[in-house]
Amino acid sequence: MIPYGRQDINQADIDAVLEVLQSDFLTQGPKVPEFEAKVAGHVGAKHALAVNSATSALHIACLALGLGEGDWLWTSPVTFVASANCGLYCGAKVDFVDIDPRTYNLCPKALATKLEQAEKEGRLPKVVVAVHLCGQPCDMAAIHELGQRYGFRIIEDASHTIGGKYKDEFIGNSHYSDITVFSFHPVKIVTTAEGGMALTNDDALATRMDLLRSHGITRDQSLMTHEPDGPWYYQQVDLGFNYRMTELQAALGVSQMDRLDAFVARRHELAQRYDQLLTGLPISTPWQHPDSYSGMHLYVIRLQLDKIDRTHRQVFECLREQGIGVNLHYIPVHTQPYYQAMGFSAEDFPEAMGYYREAISLPMFQGLTNVQQDKVIEALKSSLTGSKT
Repeated sequence: MIPYGRQDINQADIDAVLEVLQSDFLTQGPKVPEFEAKVAGHVGAKHALAVNSATSALHIACLALGLGEGDWLWTSPVTFVASANCGLYCGAKVDFVDIDPRTYNLCPKALATKLEQAEKEGRLPKVVVAVHLCGQPCDMAAIHELGQRYGFRIIEDASHTIGGKYKDEFIGNSHYSDITVFSFHPVKIVTTAEGGMALTNDDALATRMDLLRSHGITRDQSLMTHEPDGPWYYQQVDLGFNYRMTELQAALGVSQMDRLDAFVARRHELAQRYDQLLTGLPISTPWQHPDSYSGMHLYVIRLQLDKIDRTHRQVFECLREQGIGVNLHYIPVHTQPYYQAMGFSAEDFPEAMGYYREAISLPMFQGLTNVQQDKVIEALKSSLTGSKT
C-alpha cells in the first residue's frame, strides 16, 4: 500500500532523539526552546510556543484571545474538526464560512457577505480561524482587512503549511493574524511524532499561551500576585493545561527542520509531475494562487463526475483495491453528527459539499518515488474507467 502521507526519518533524526534519551532532561529541558527558536527564526515570528498537538495550540490560542461563552468562532467547513472544536472548548458558538471553489480555502467574498449580515444581527465573530488547506495559504490580506473593519481576531490554522509562503514571506510570521498554528503530526511536512506550535508577535499573547500550556503555573515573579515564600516557590495564576512538548519530540523537530526546504521542494516536484501526467483526465488538479507558495501537504484532485461512468465512491474504492492509500480531506465539519445536532444542514455550505462529493487526496510525501507516483497515476486512470491495471 502506498500511503497518502508518511514521515521521513533519517539517521540524524534518530541520533538526535537518542542523544536526548541519554541526557538529563526528557521534558522541560533545553531542546524545546531550541526548537521554538529554530522555527521562529525560520518563519520570522517573534514568539513560538511548542505544545503536544496543533489541537492544543488552537485551544490555547483561542483562550489567549479571550474567546468564551457568548462569543462566536467562524472557520471553514472543509477542515479537520479541531479547527472548529477549539471554539467549543472555550464555551463559544461555532459557525462556518463557505470555501473558495478554486483554492478550497475560506472564501473572503463569502466572509464579507456573512459579516455584513452578522453585523445587522449583532452576532459578529470574535475569532476567525483561517485554514490553509493542503498547504496553500488563504487570502490573508483580504481576511485581515475584514478583521480590521469588523473587529475580529485571526488565527491562521497553518497545520498543513510550514515551509510555504504568502506574498513571498514564510507563513508563520503572523503579519496578517494574531496567532499562527503549525502541526507536526507524522503525515505533516515535518514531524515531532505528535506536536504543534503557536506563533505570535504579540508579547502578551505569548505570555498567556506560555502559562496555559503548563497548568497556568509560573515561577516568574512579575506574574505572581505576591512575593514568593522561597526559591522553591511557584504560583498557579491561571487555569491551564498539560500541553507541553517533550524533549524527545523537540529534538526530532530540530533535526527535521534542517530538511524543511528540501522536503517542500520535493513535494513541489511531485505536484508538478502530477500536474503534467494527469493532463487530459476527467479530473481537476489543484489550482495555486499566484500570491502563494504552498507547503504542498496534500495533493487533492476533484473528479469530473459528469464525464465518467463511475461514482466518487467507486473510484476511491478501486484505488484502495489497487494498493493506493488515497484519503479524503475532509468530511465537512458541519455534516458531522455532533454539529448536525446544533442545527447545521449539509447544504448550508454548497461549495464545501460540492468539494466533498468530488475530492480525493492522492499520495503526497517527500519520500514518494517517481516509480510509486507512476503506479498511482496508472491506478487512477484505470479507476476512472473501471478496469484494473
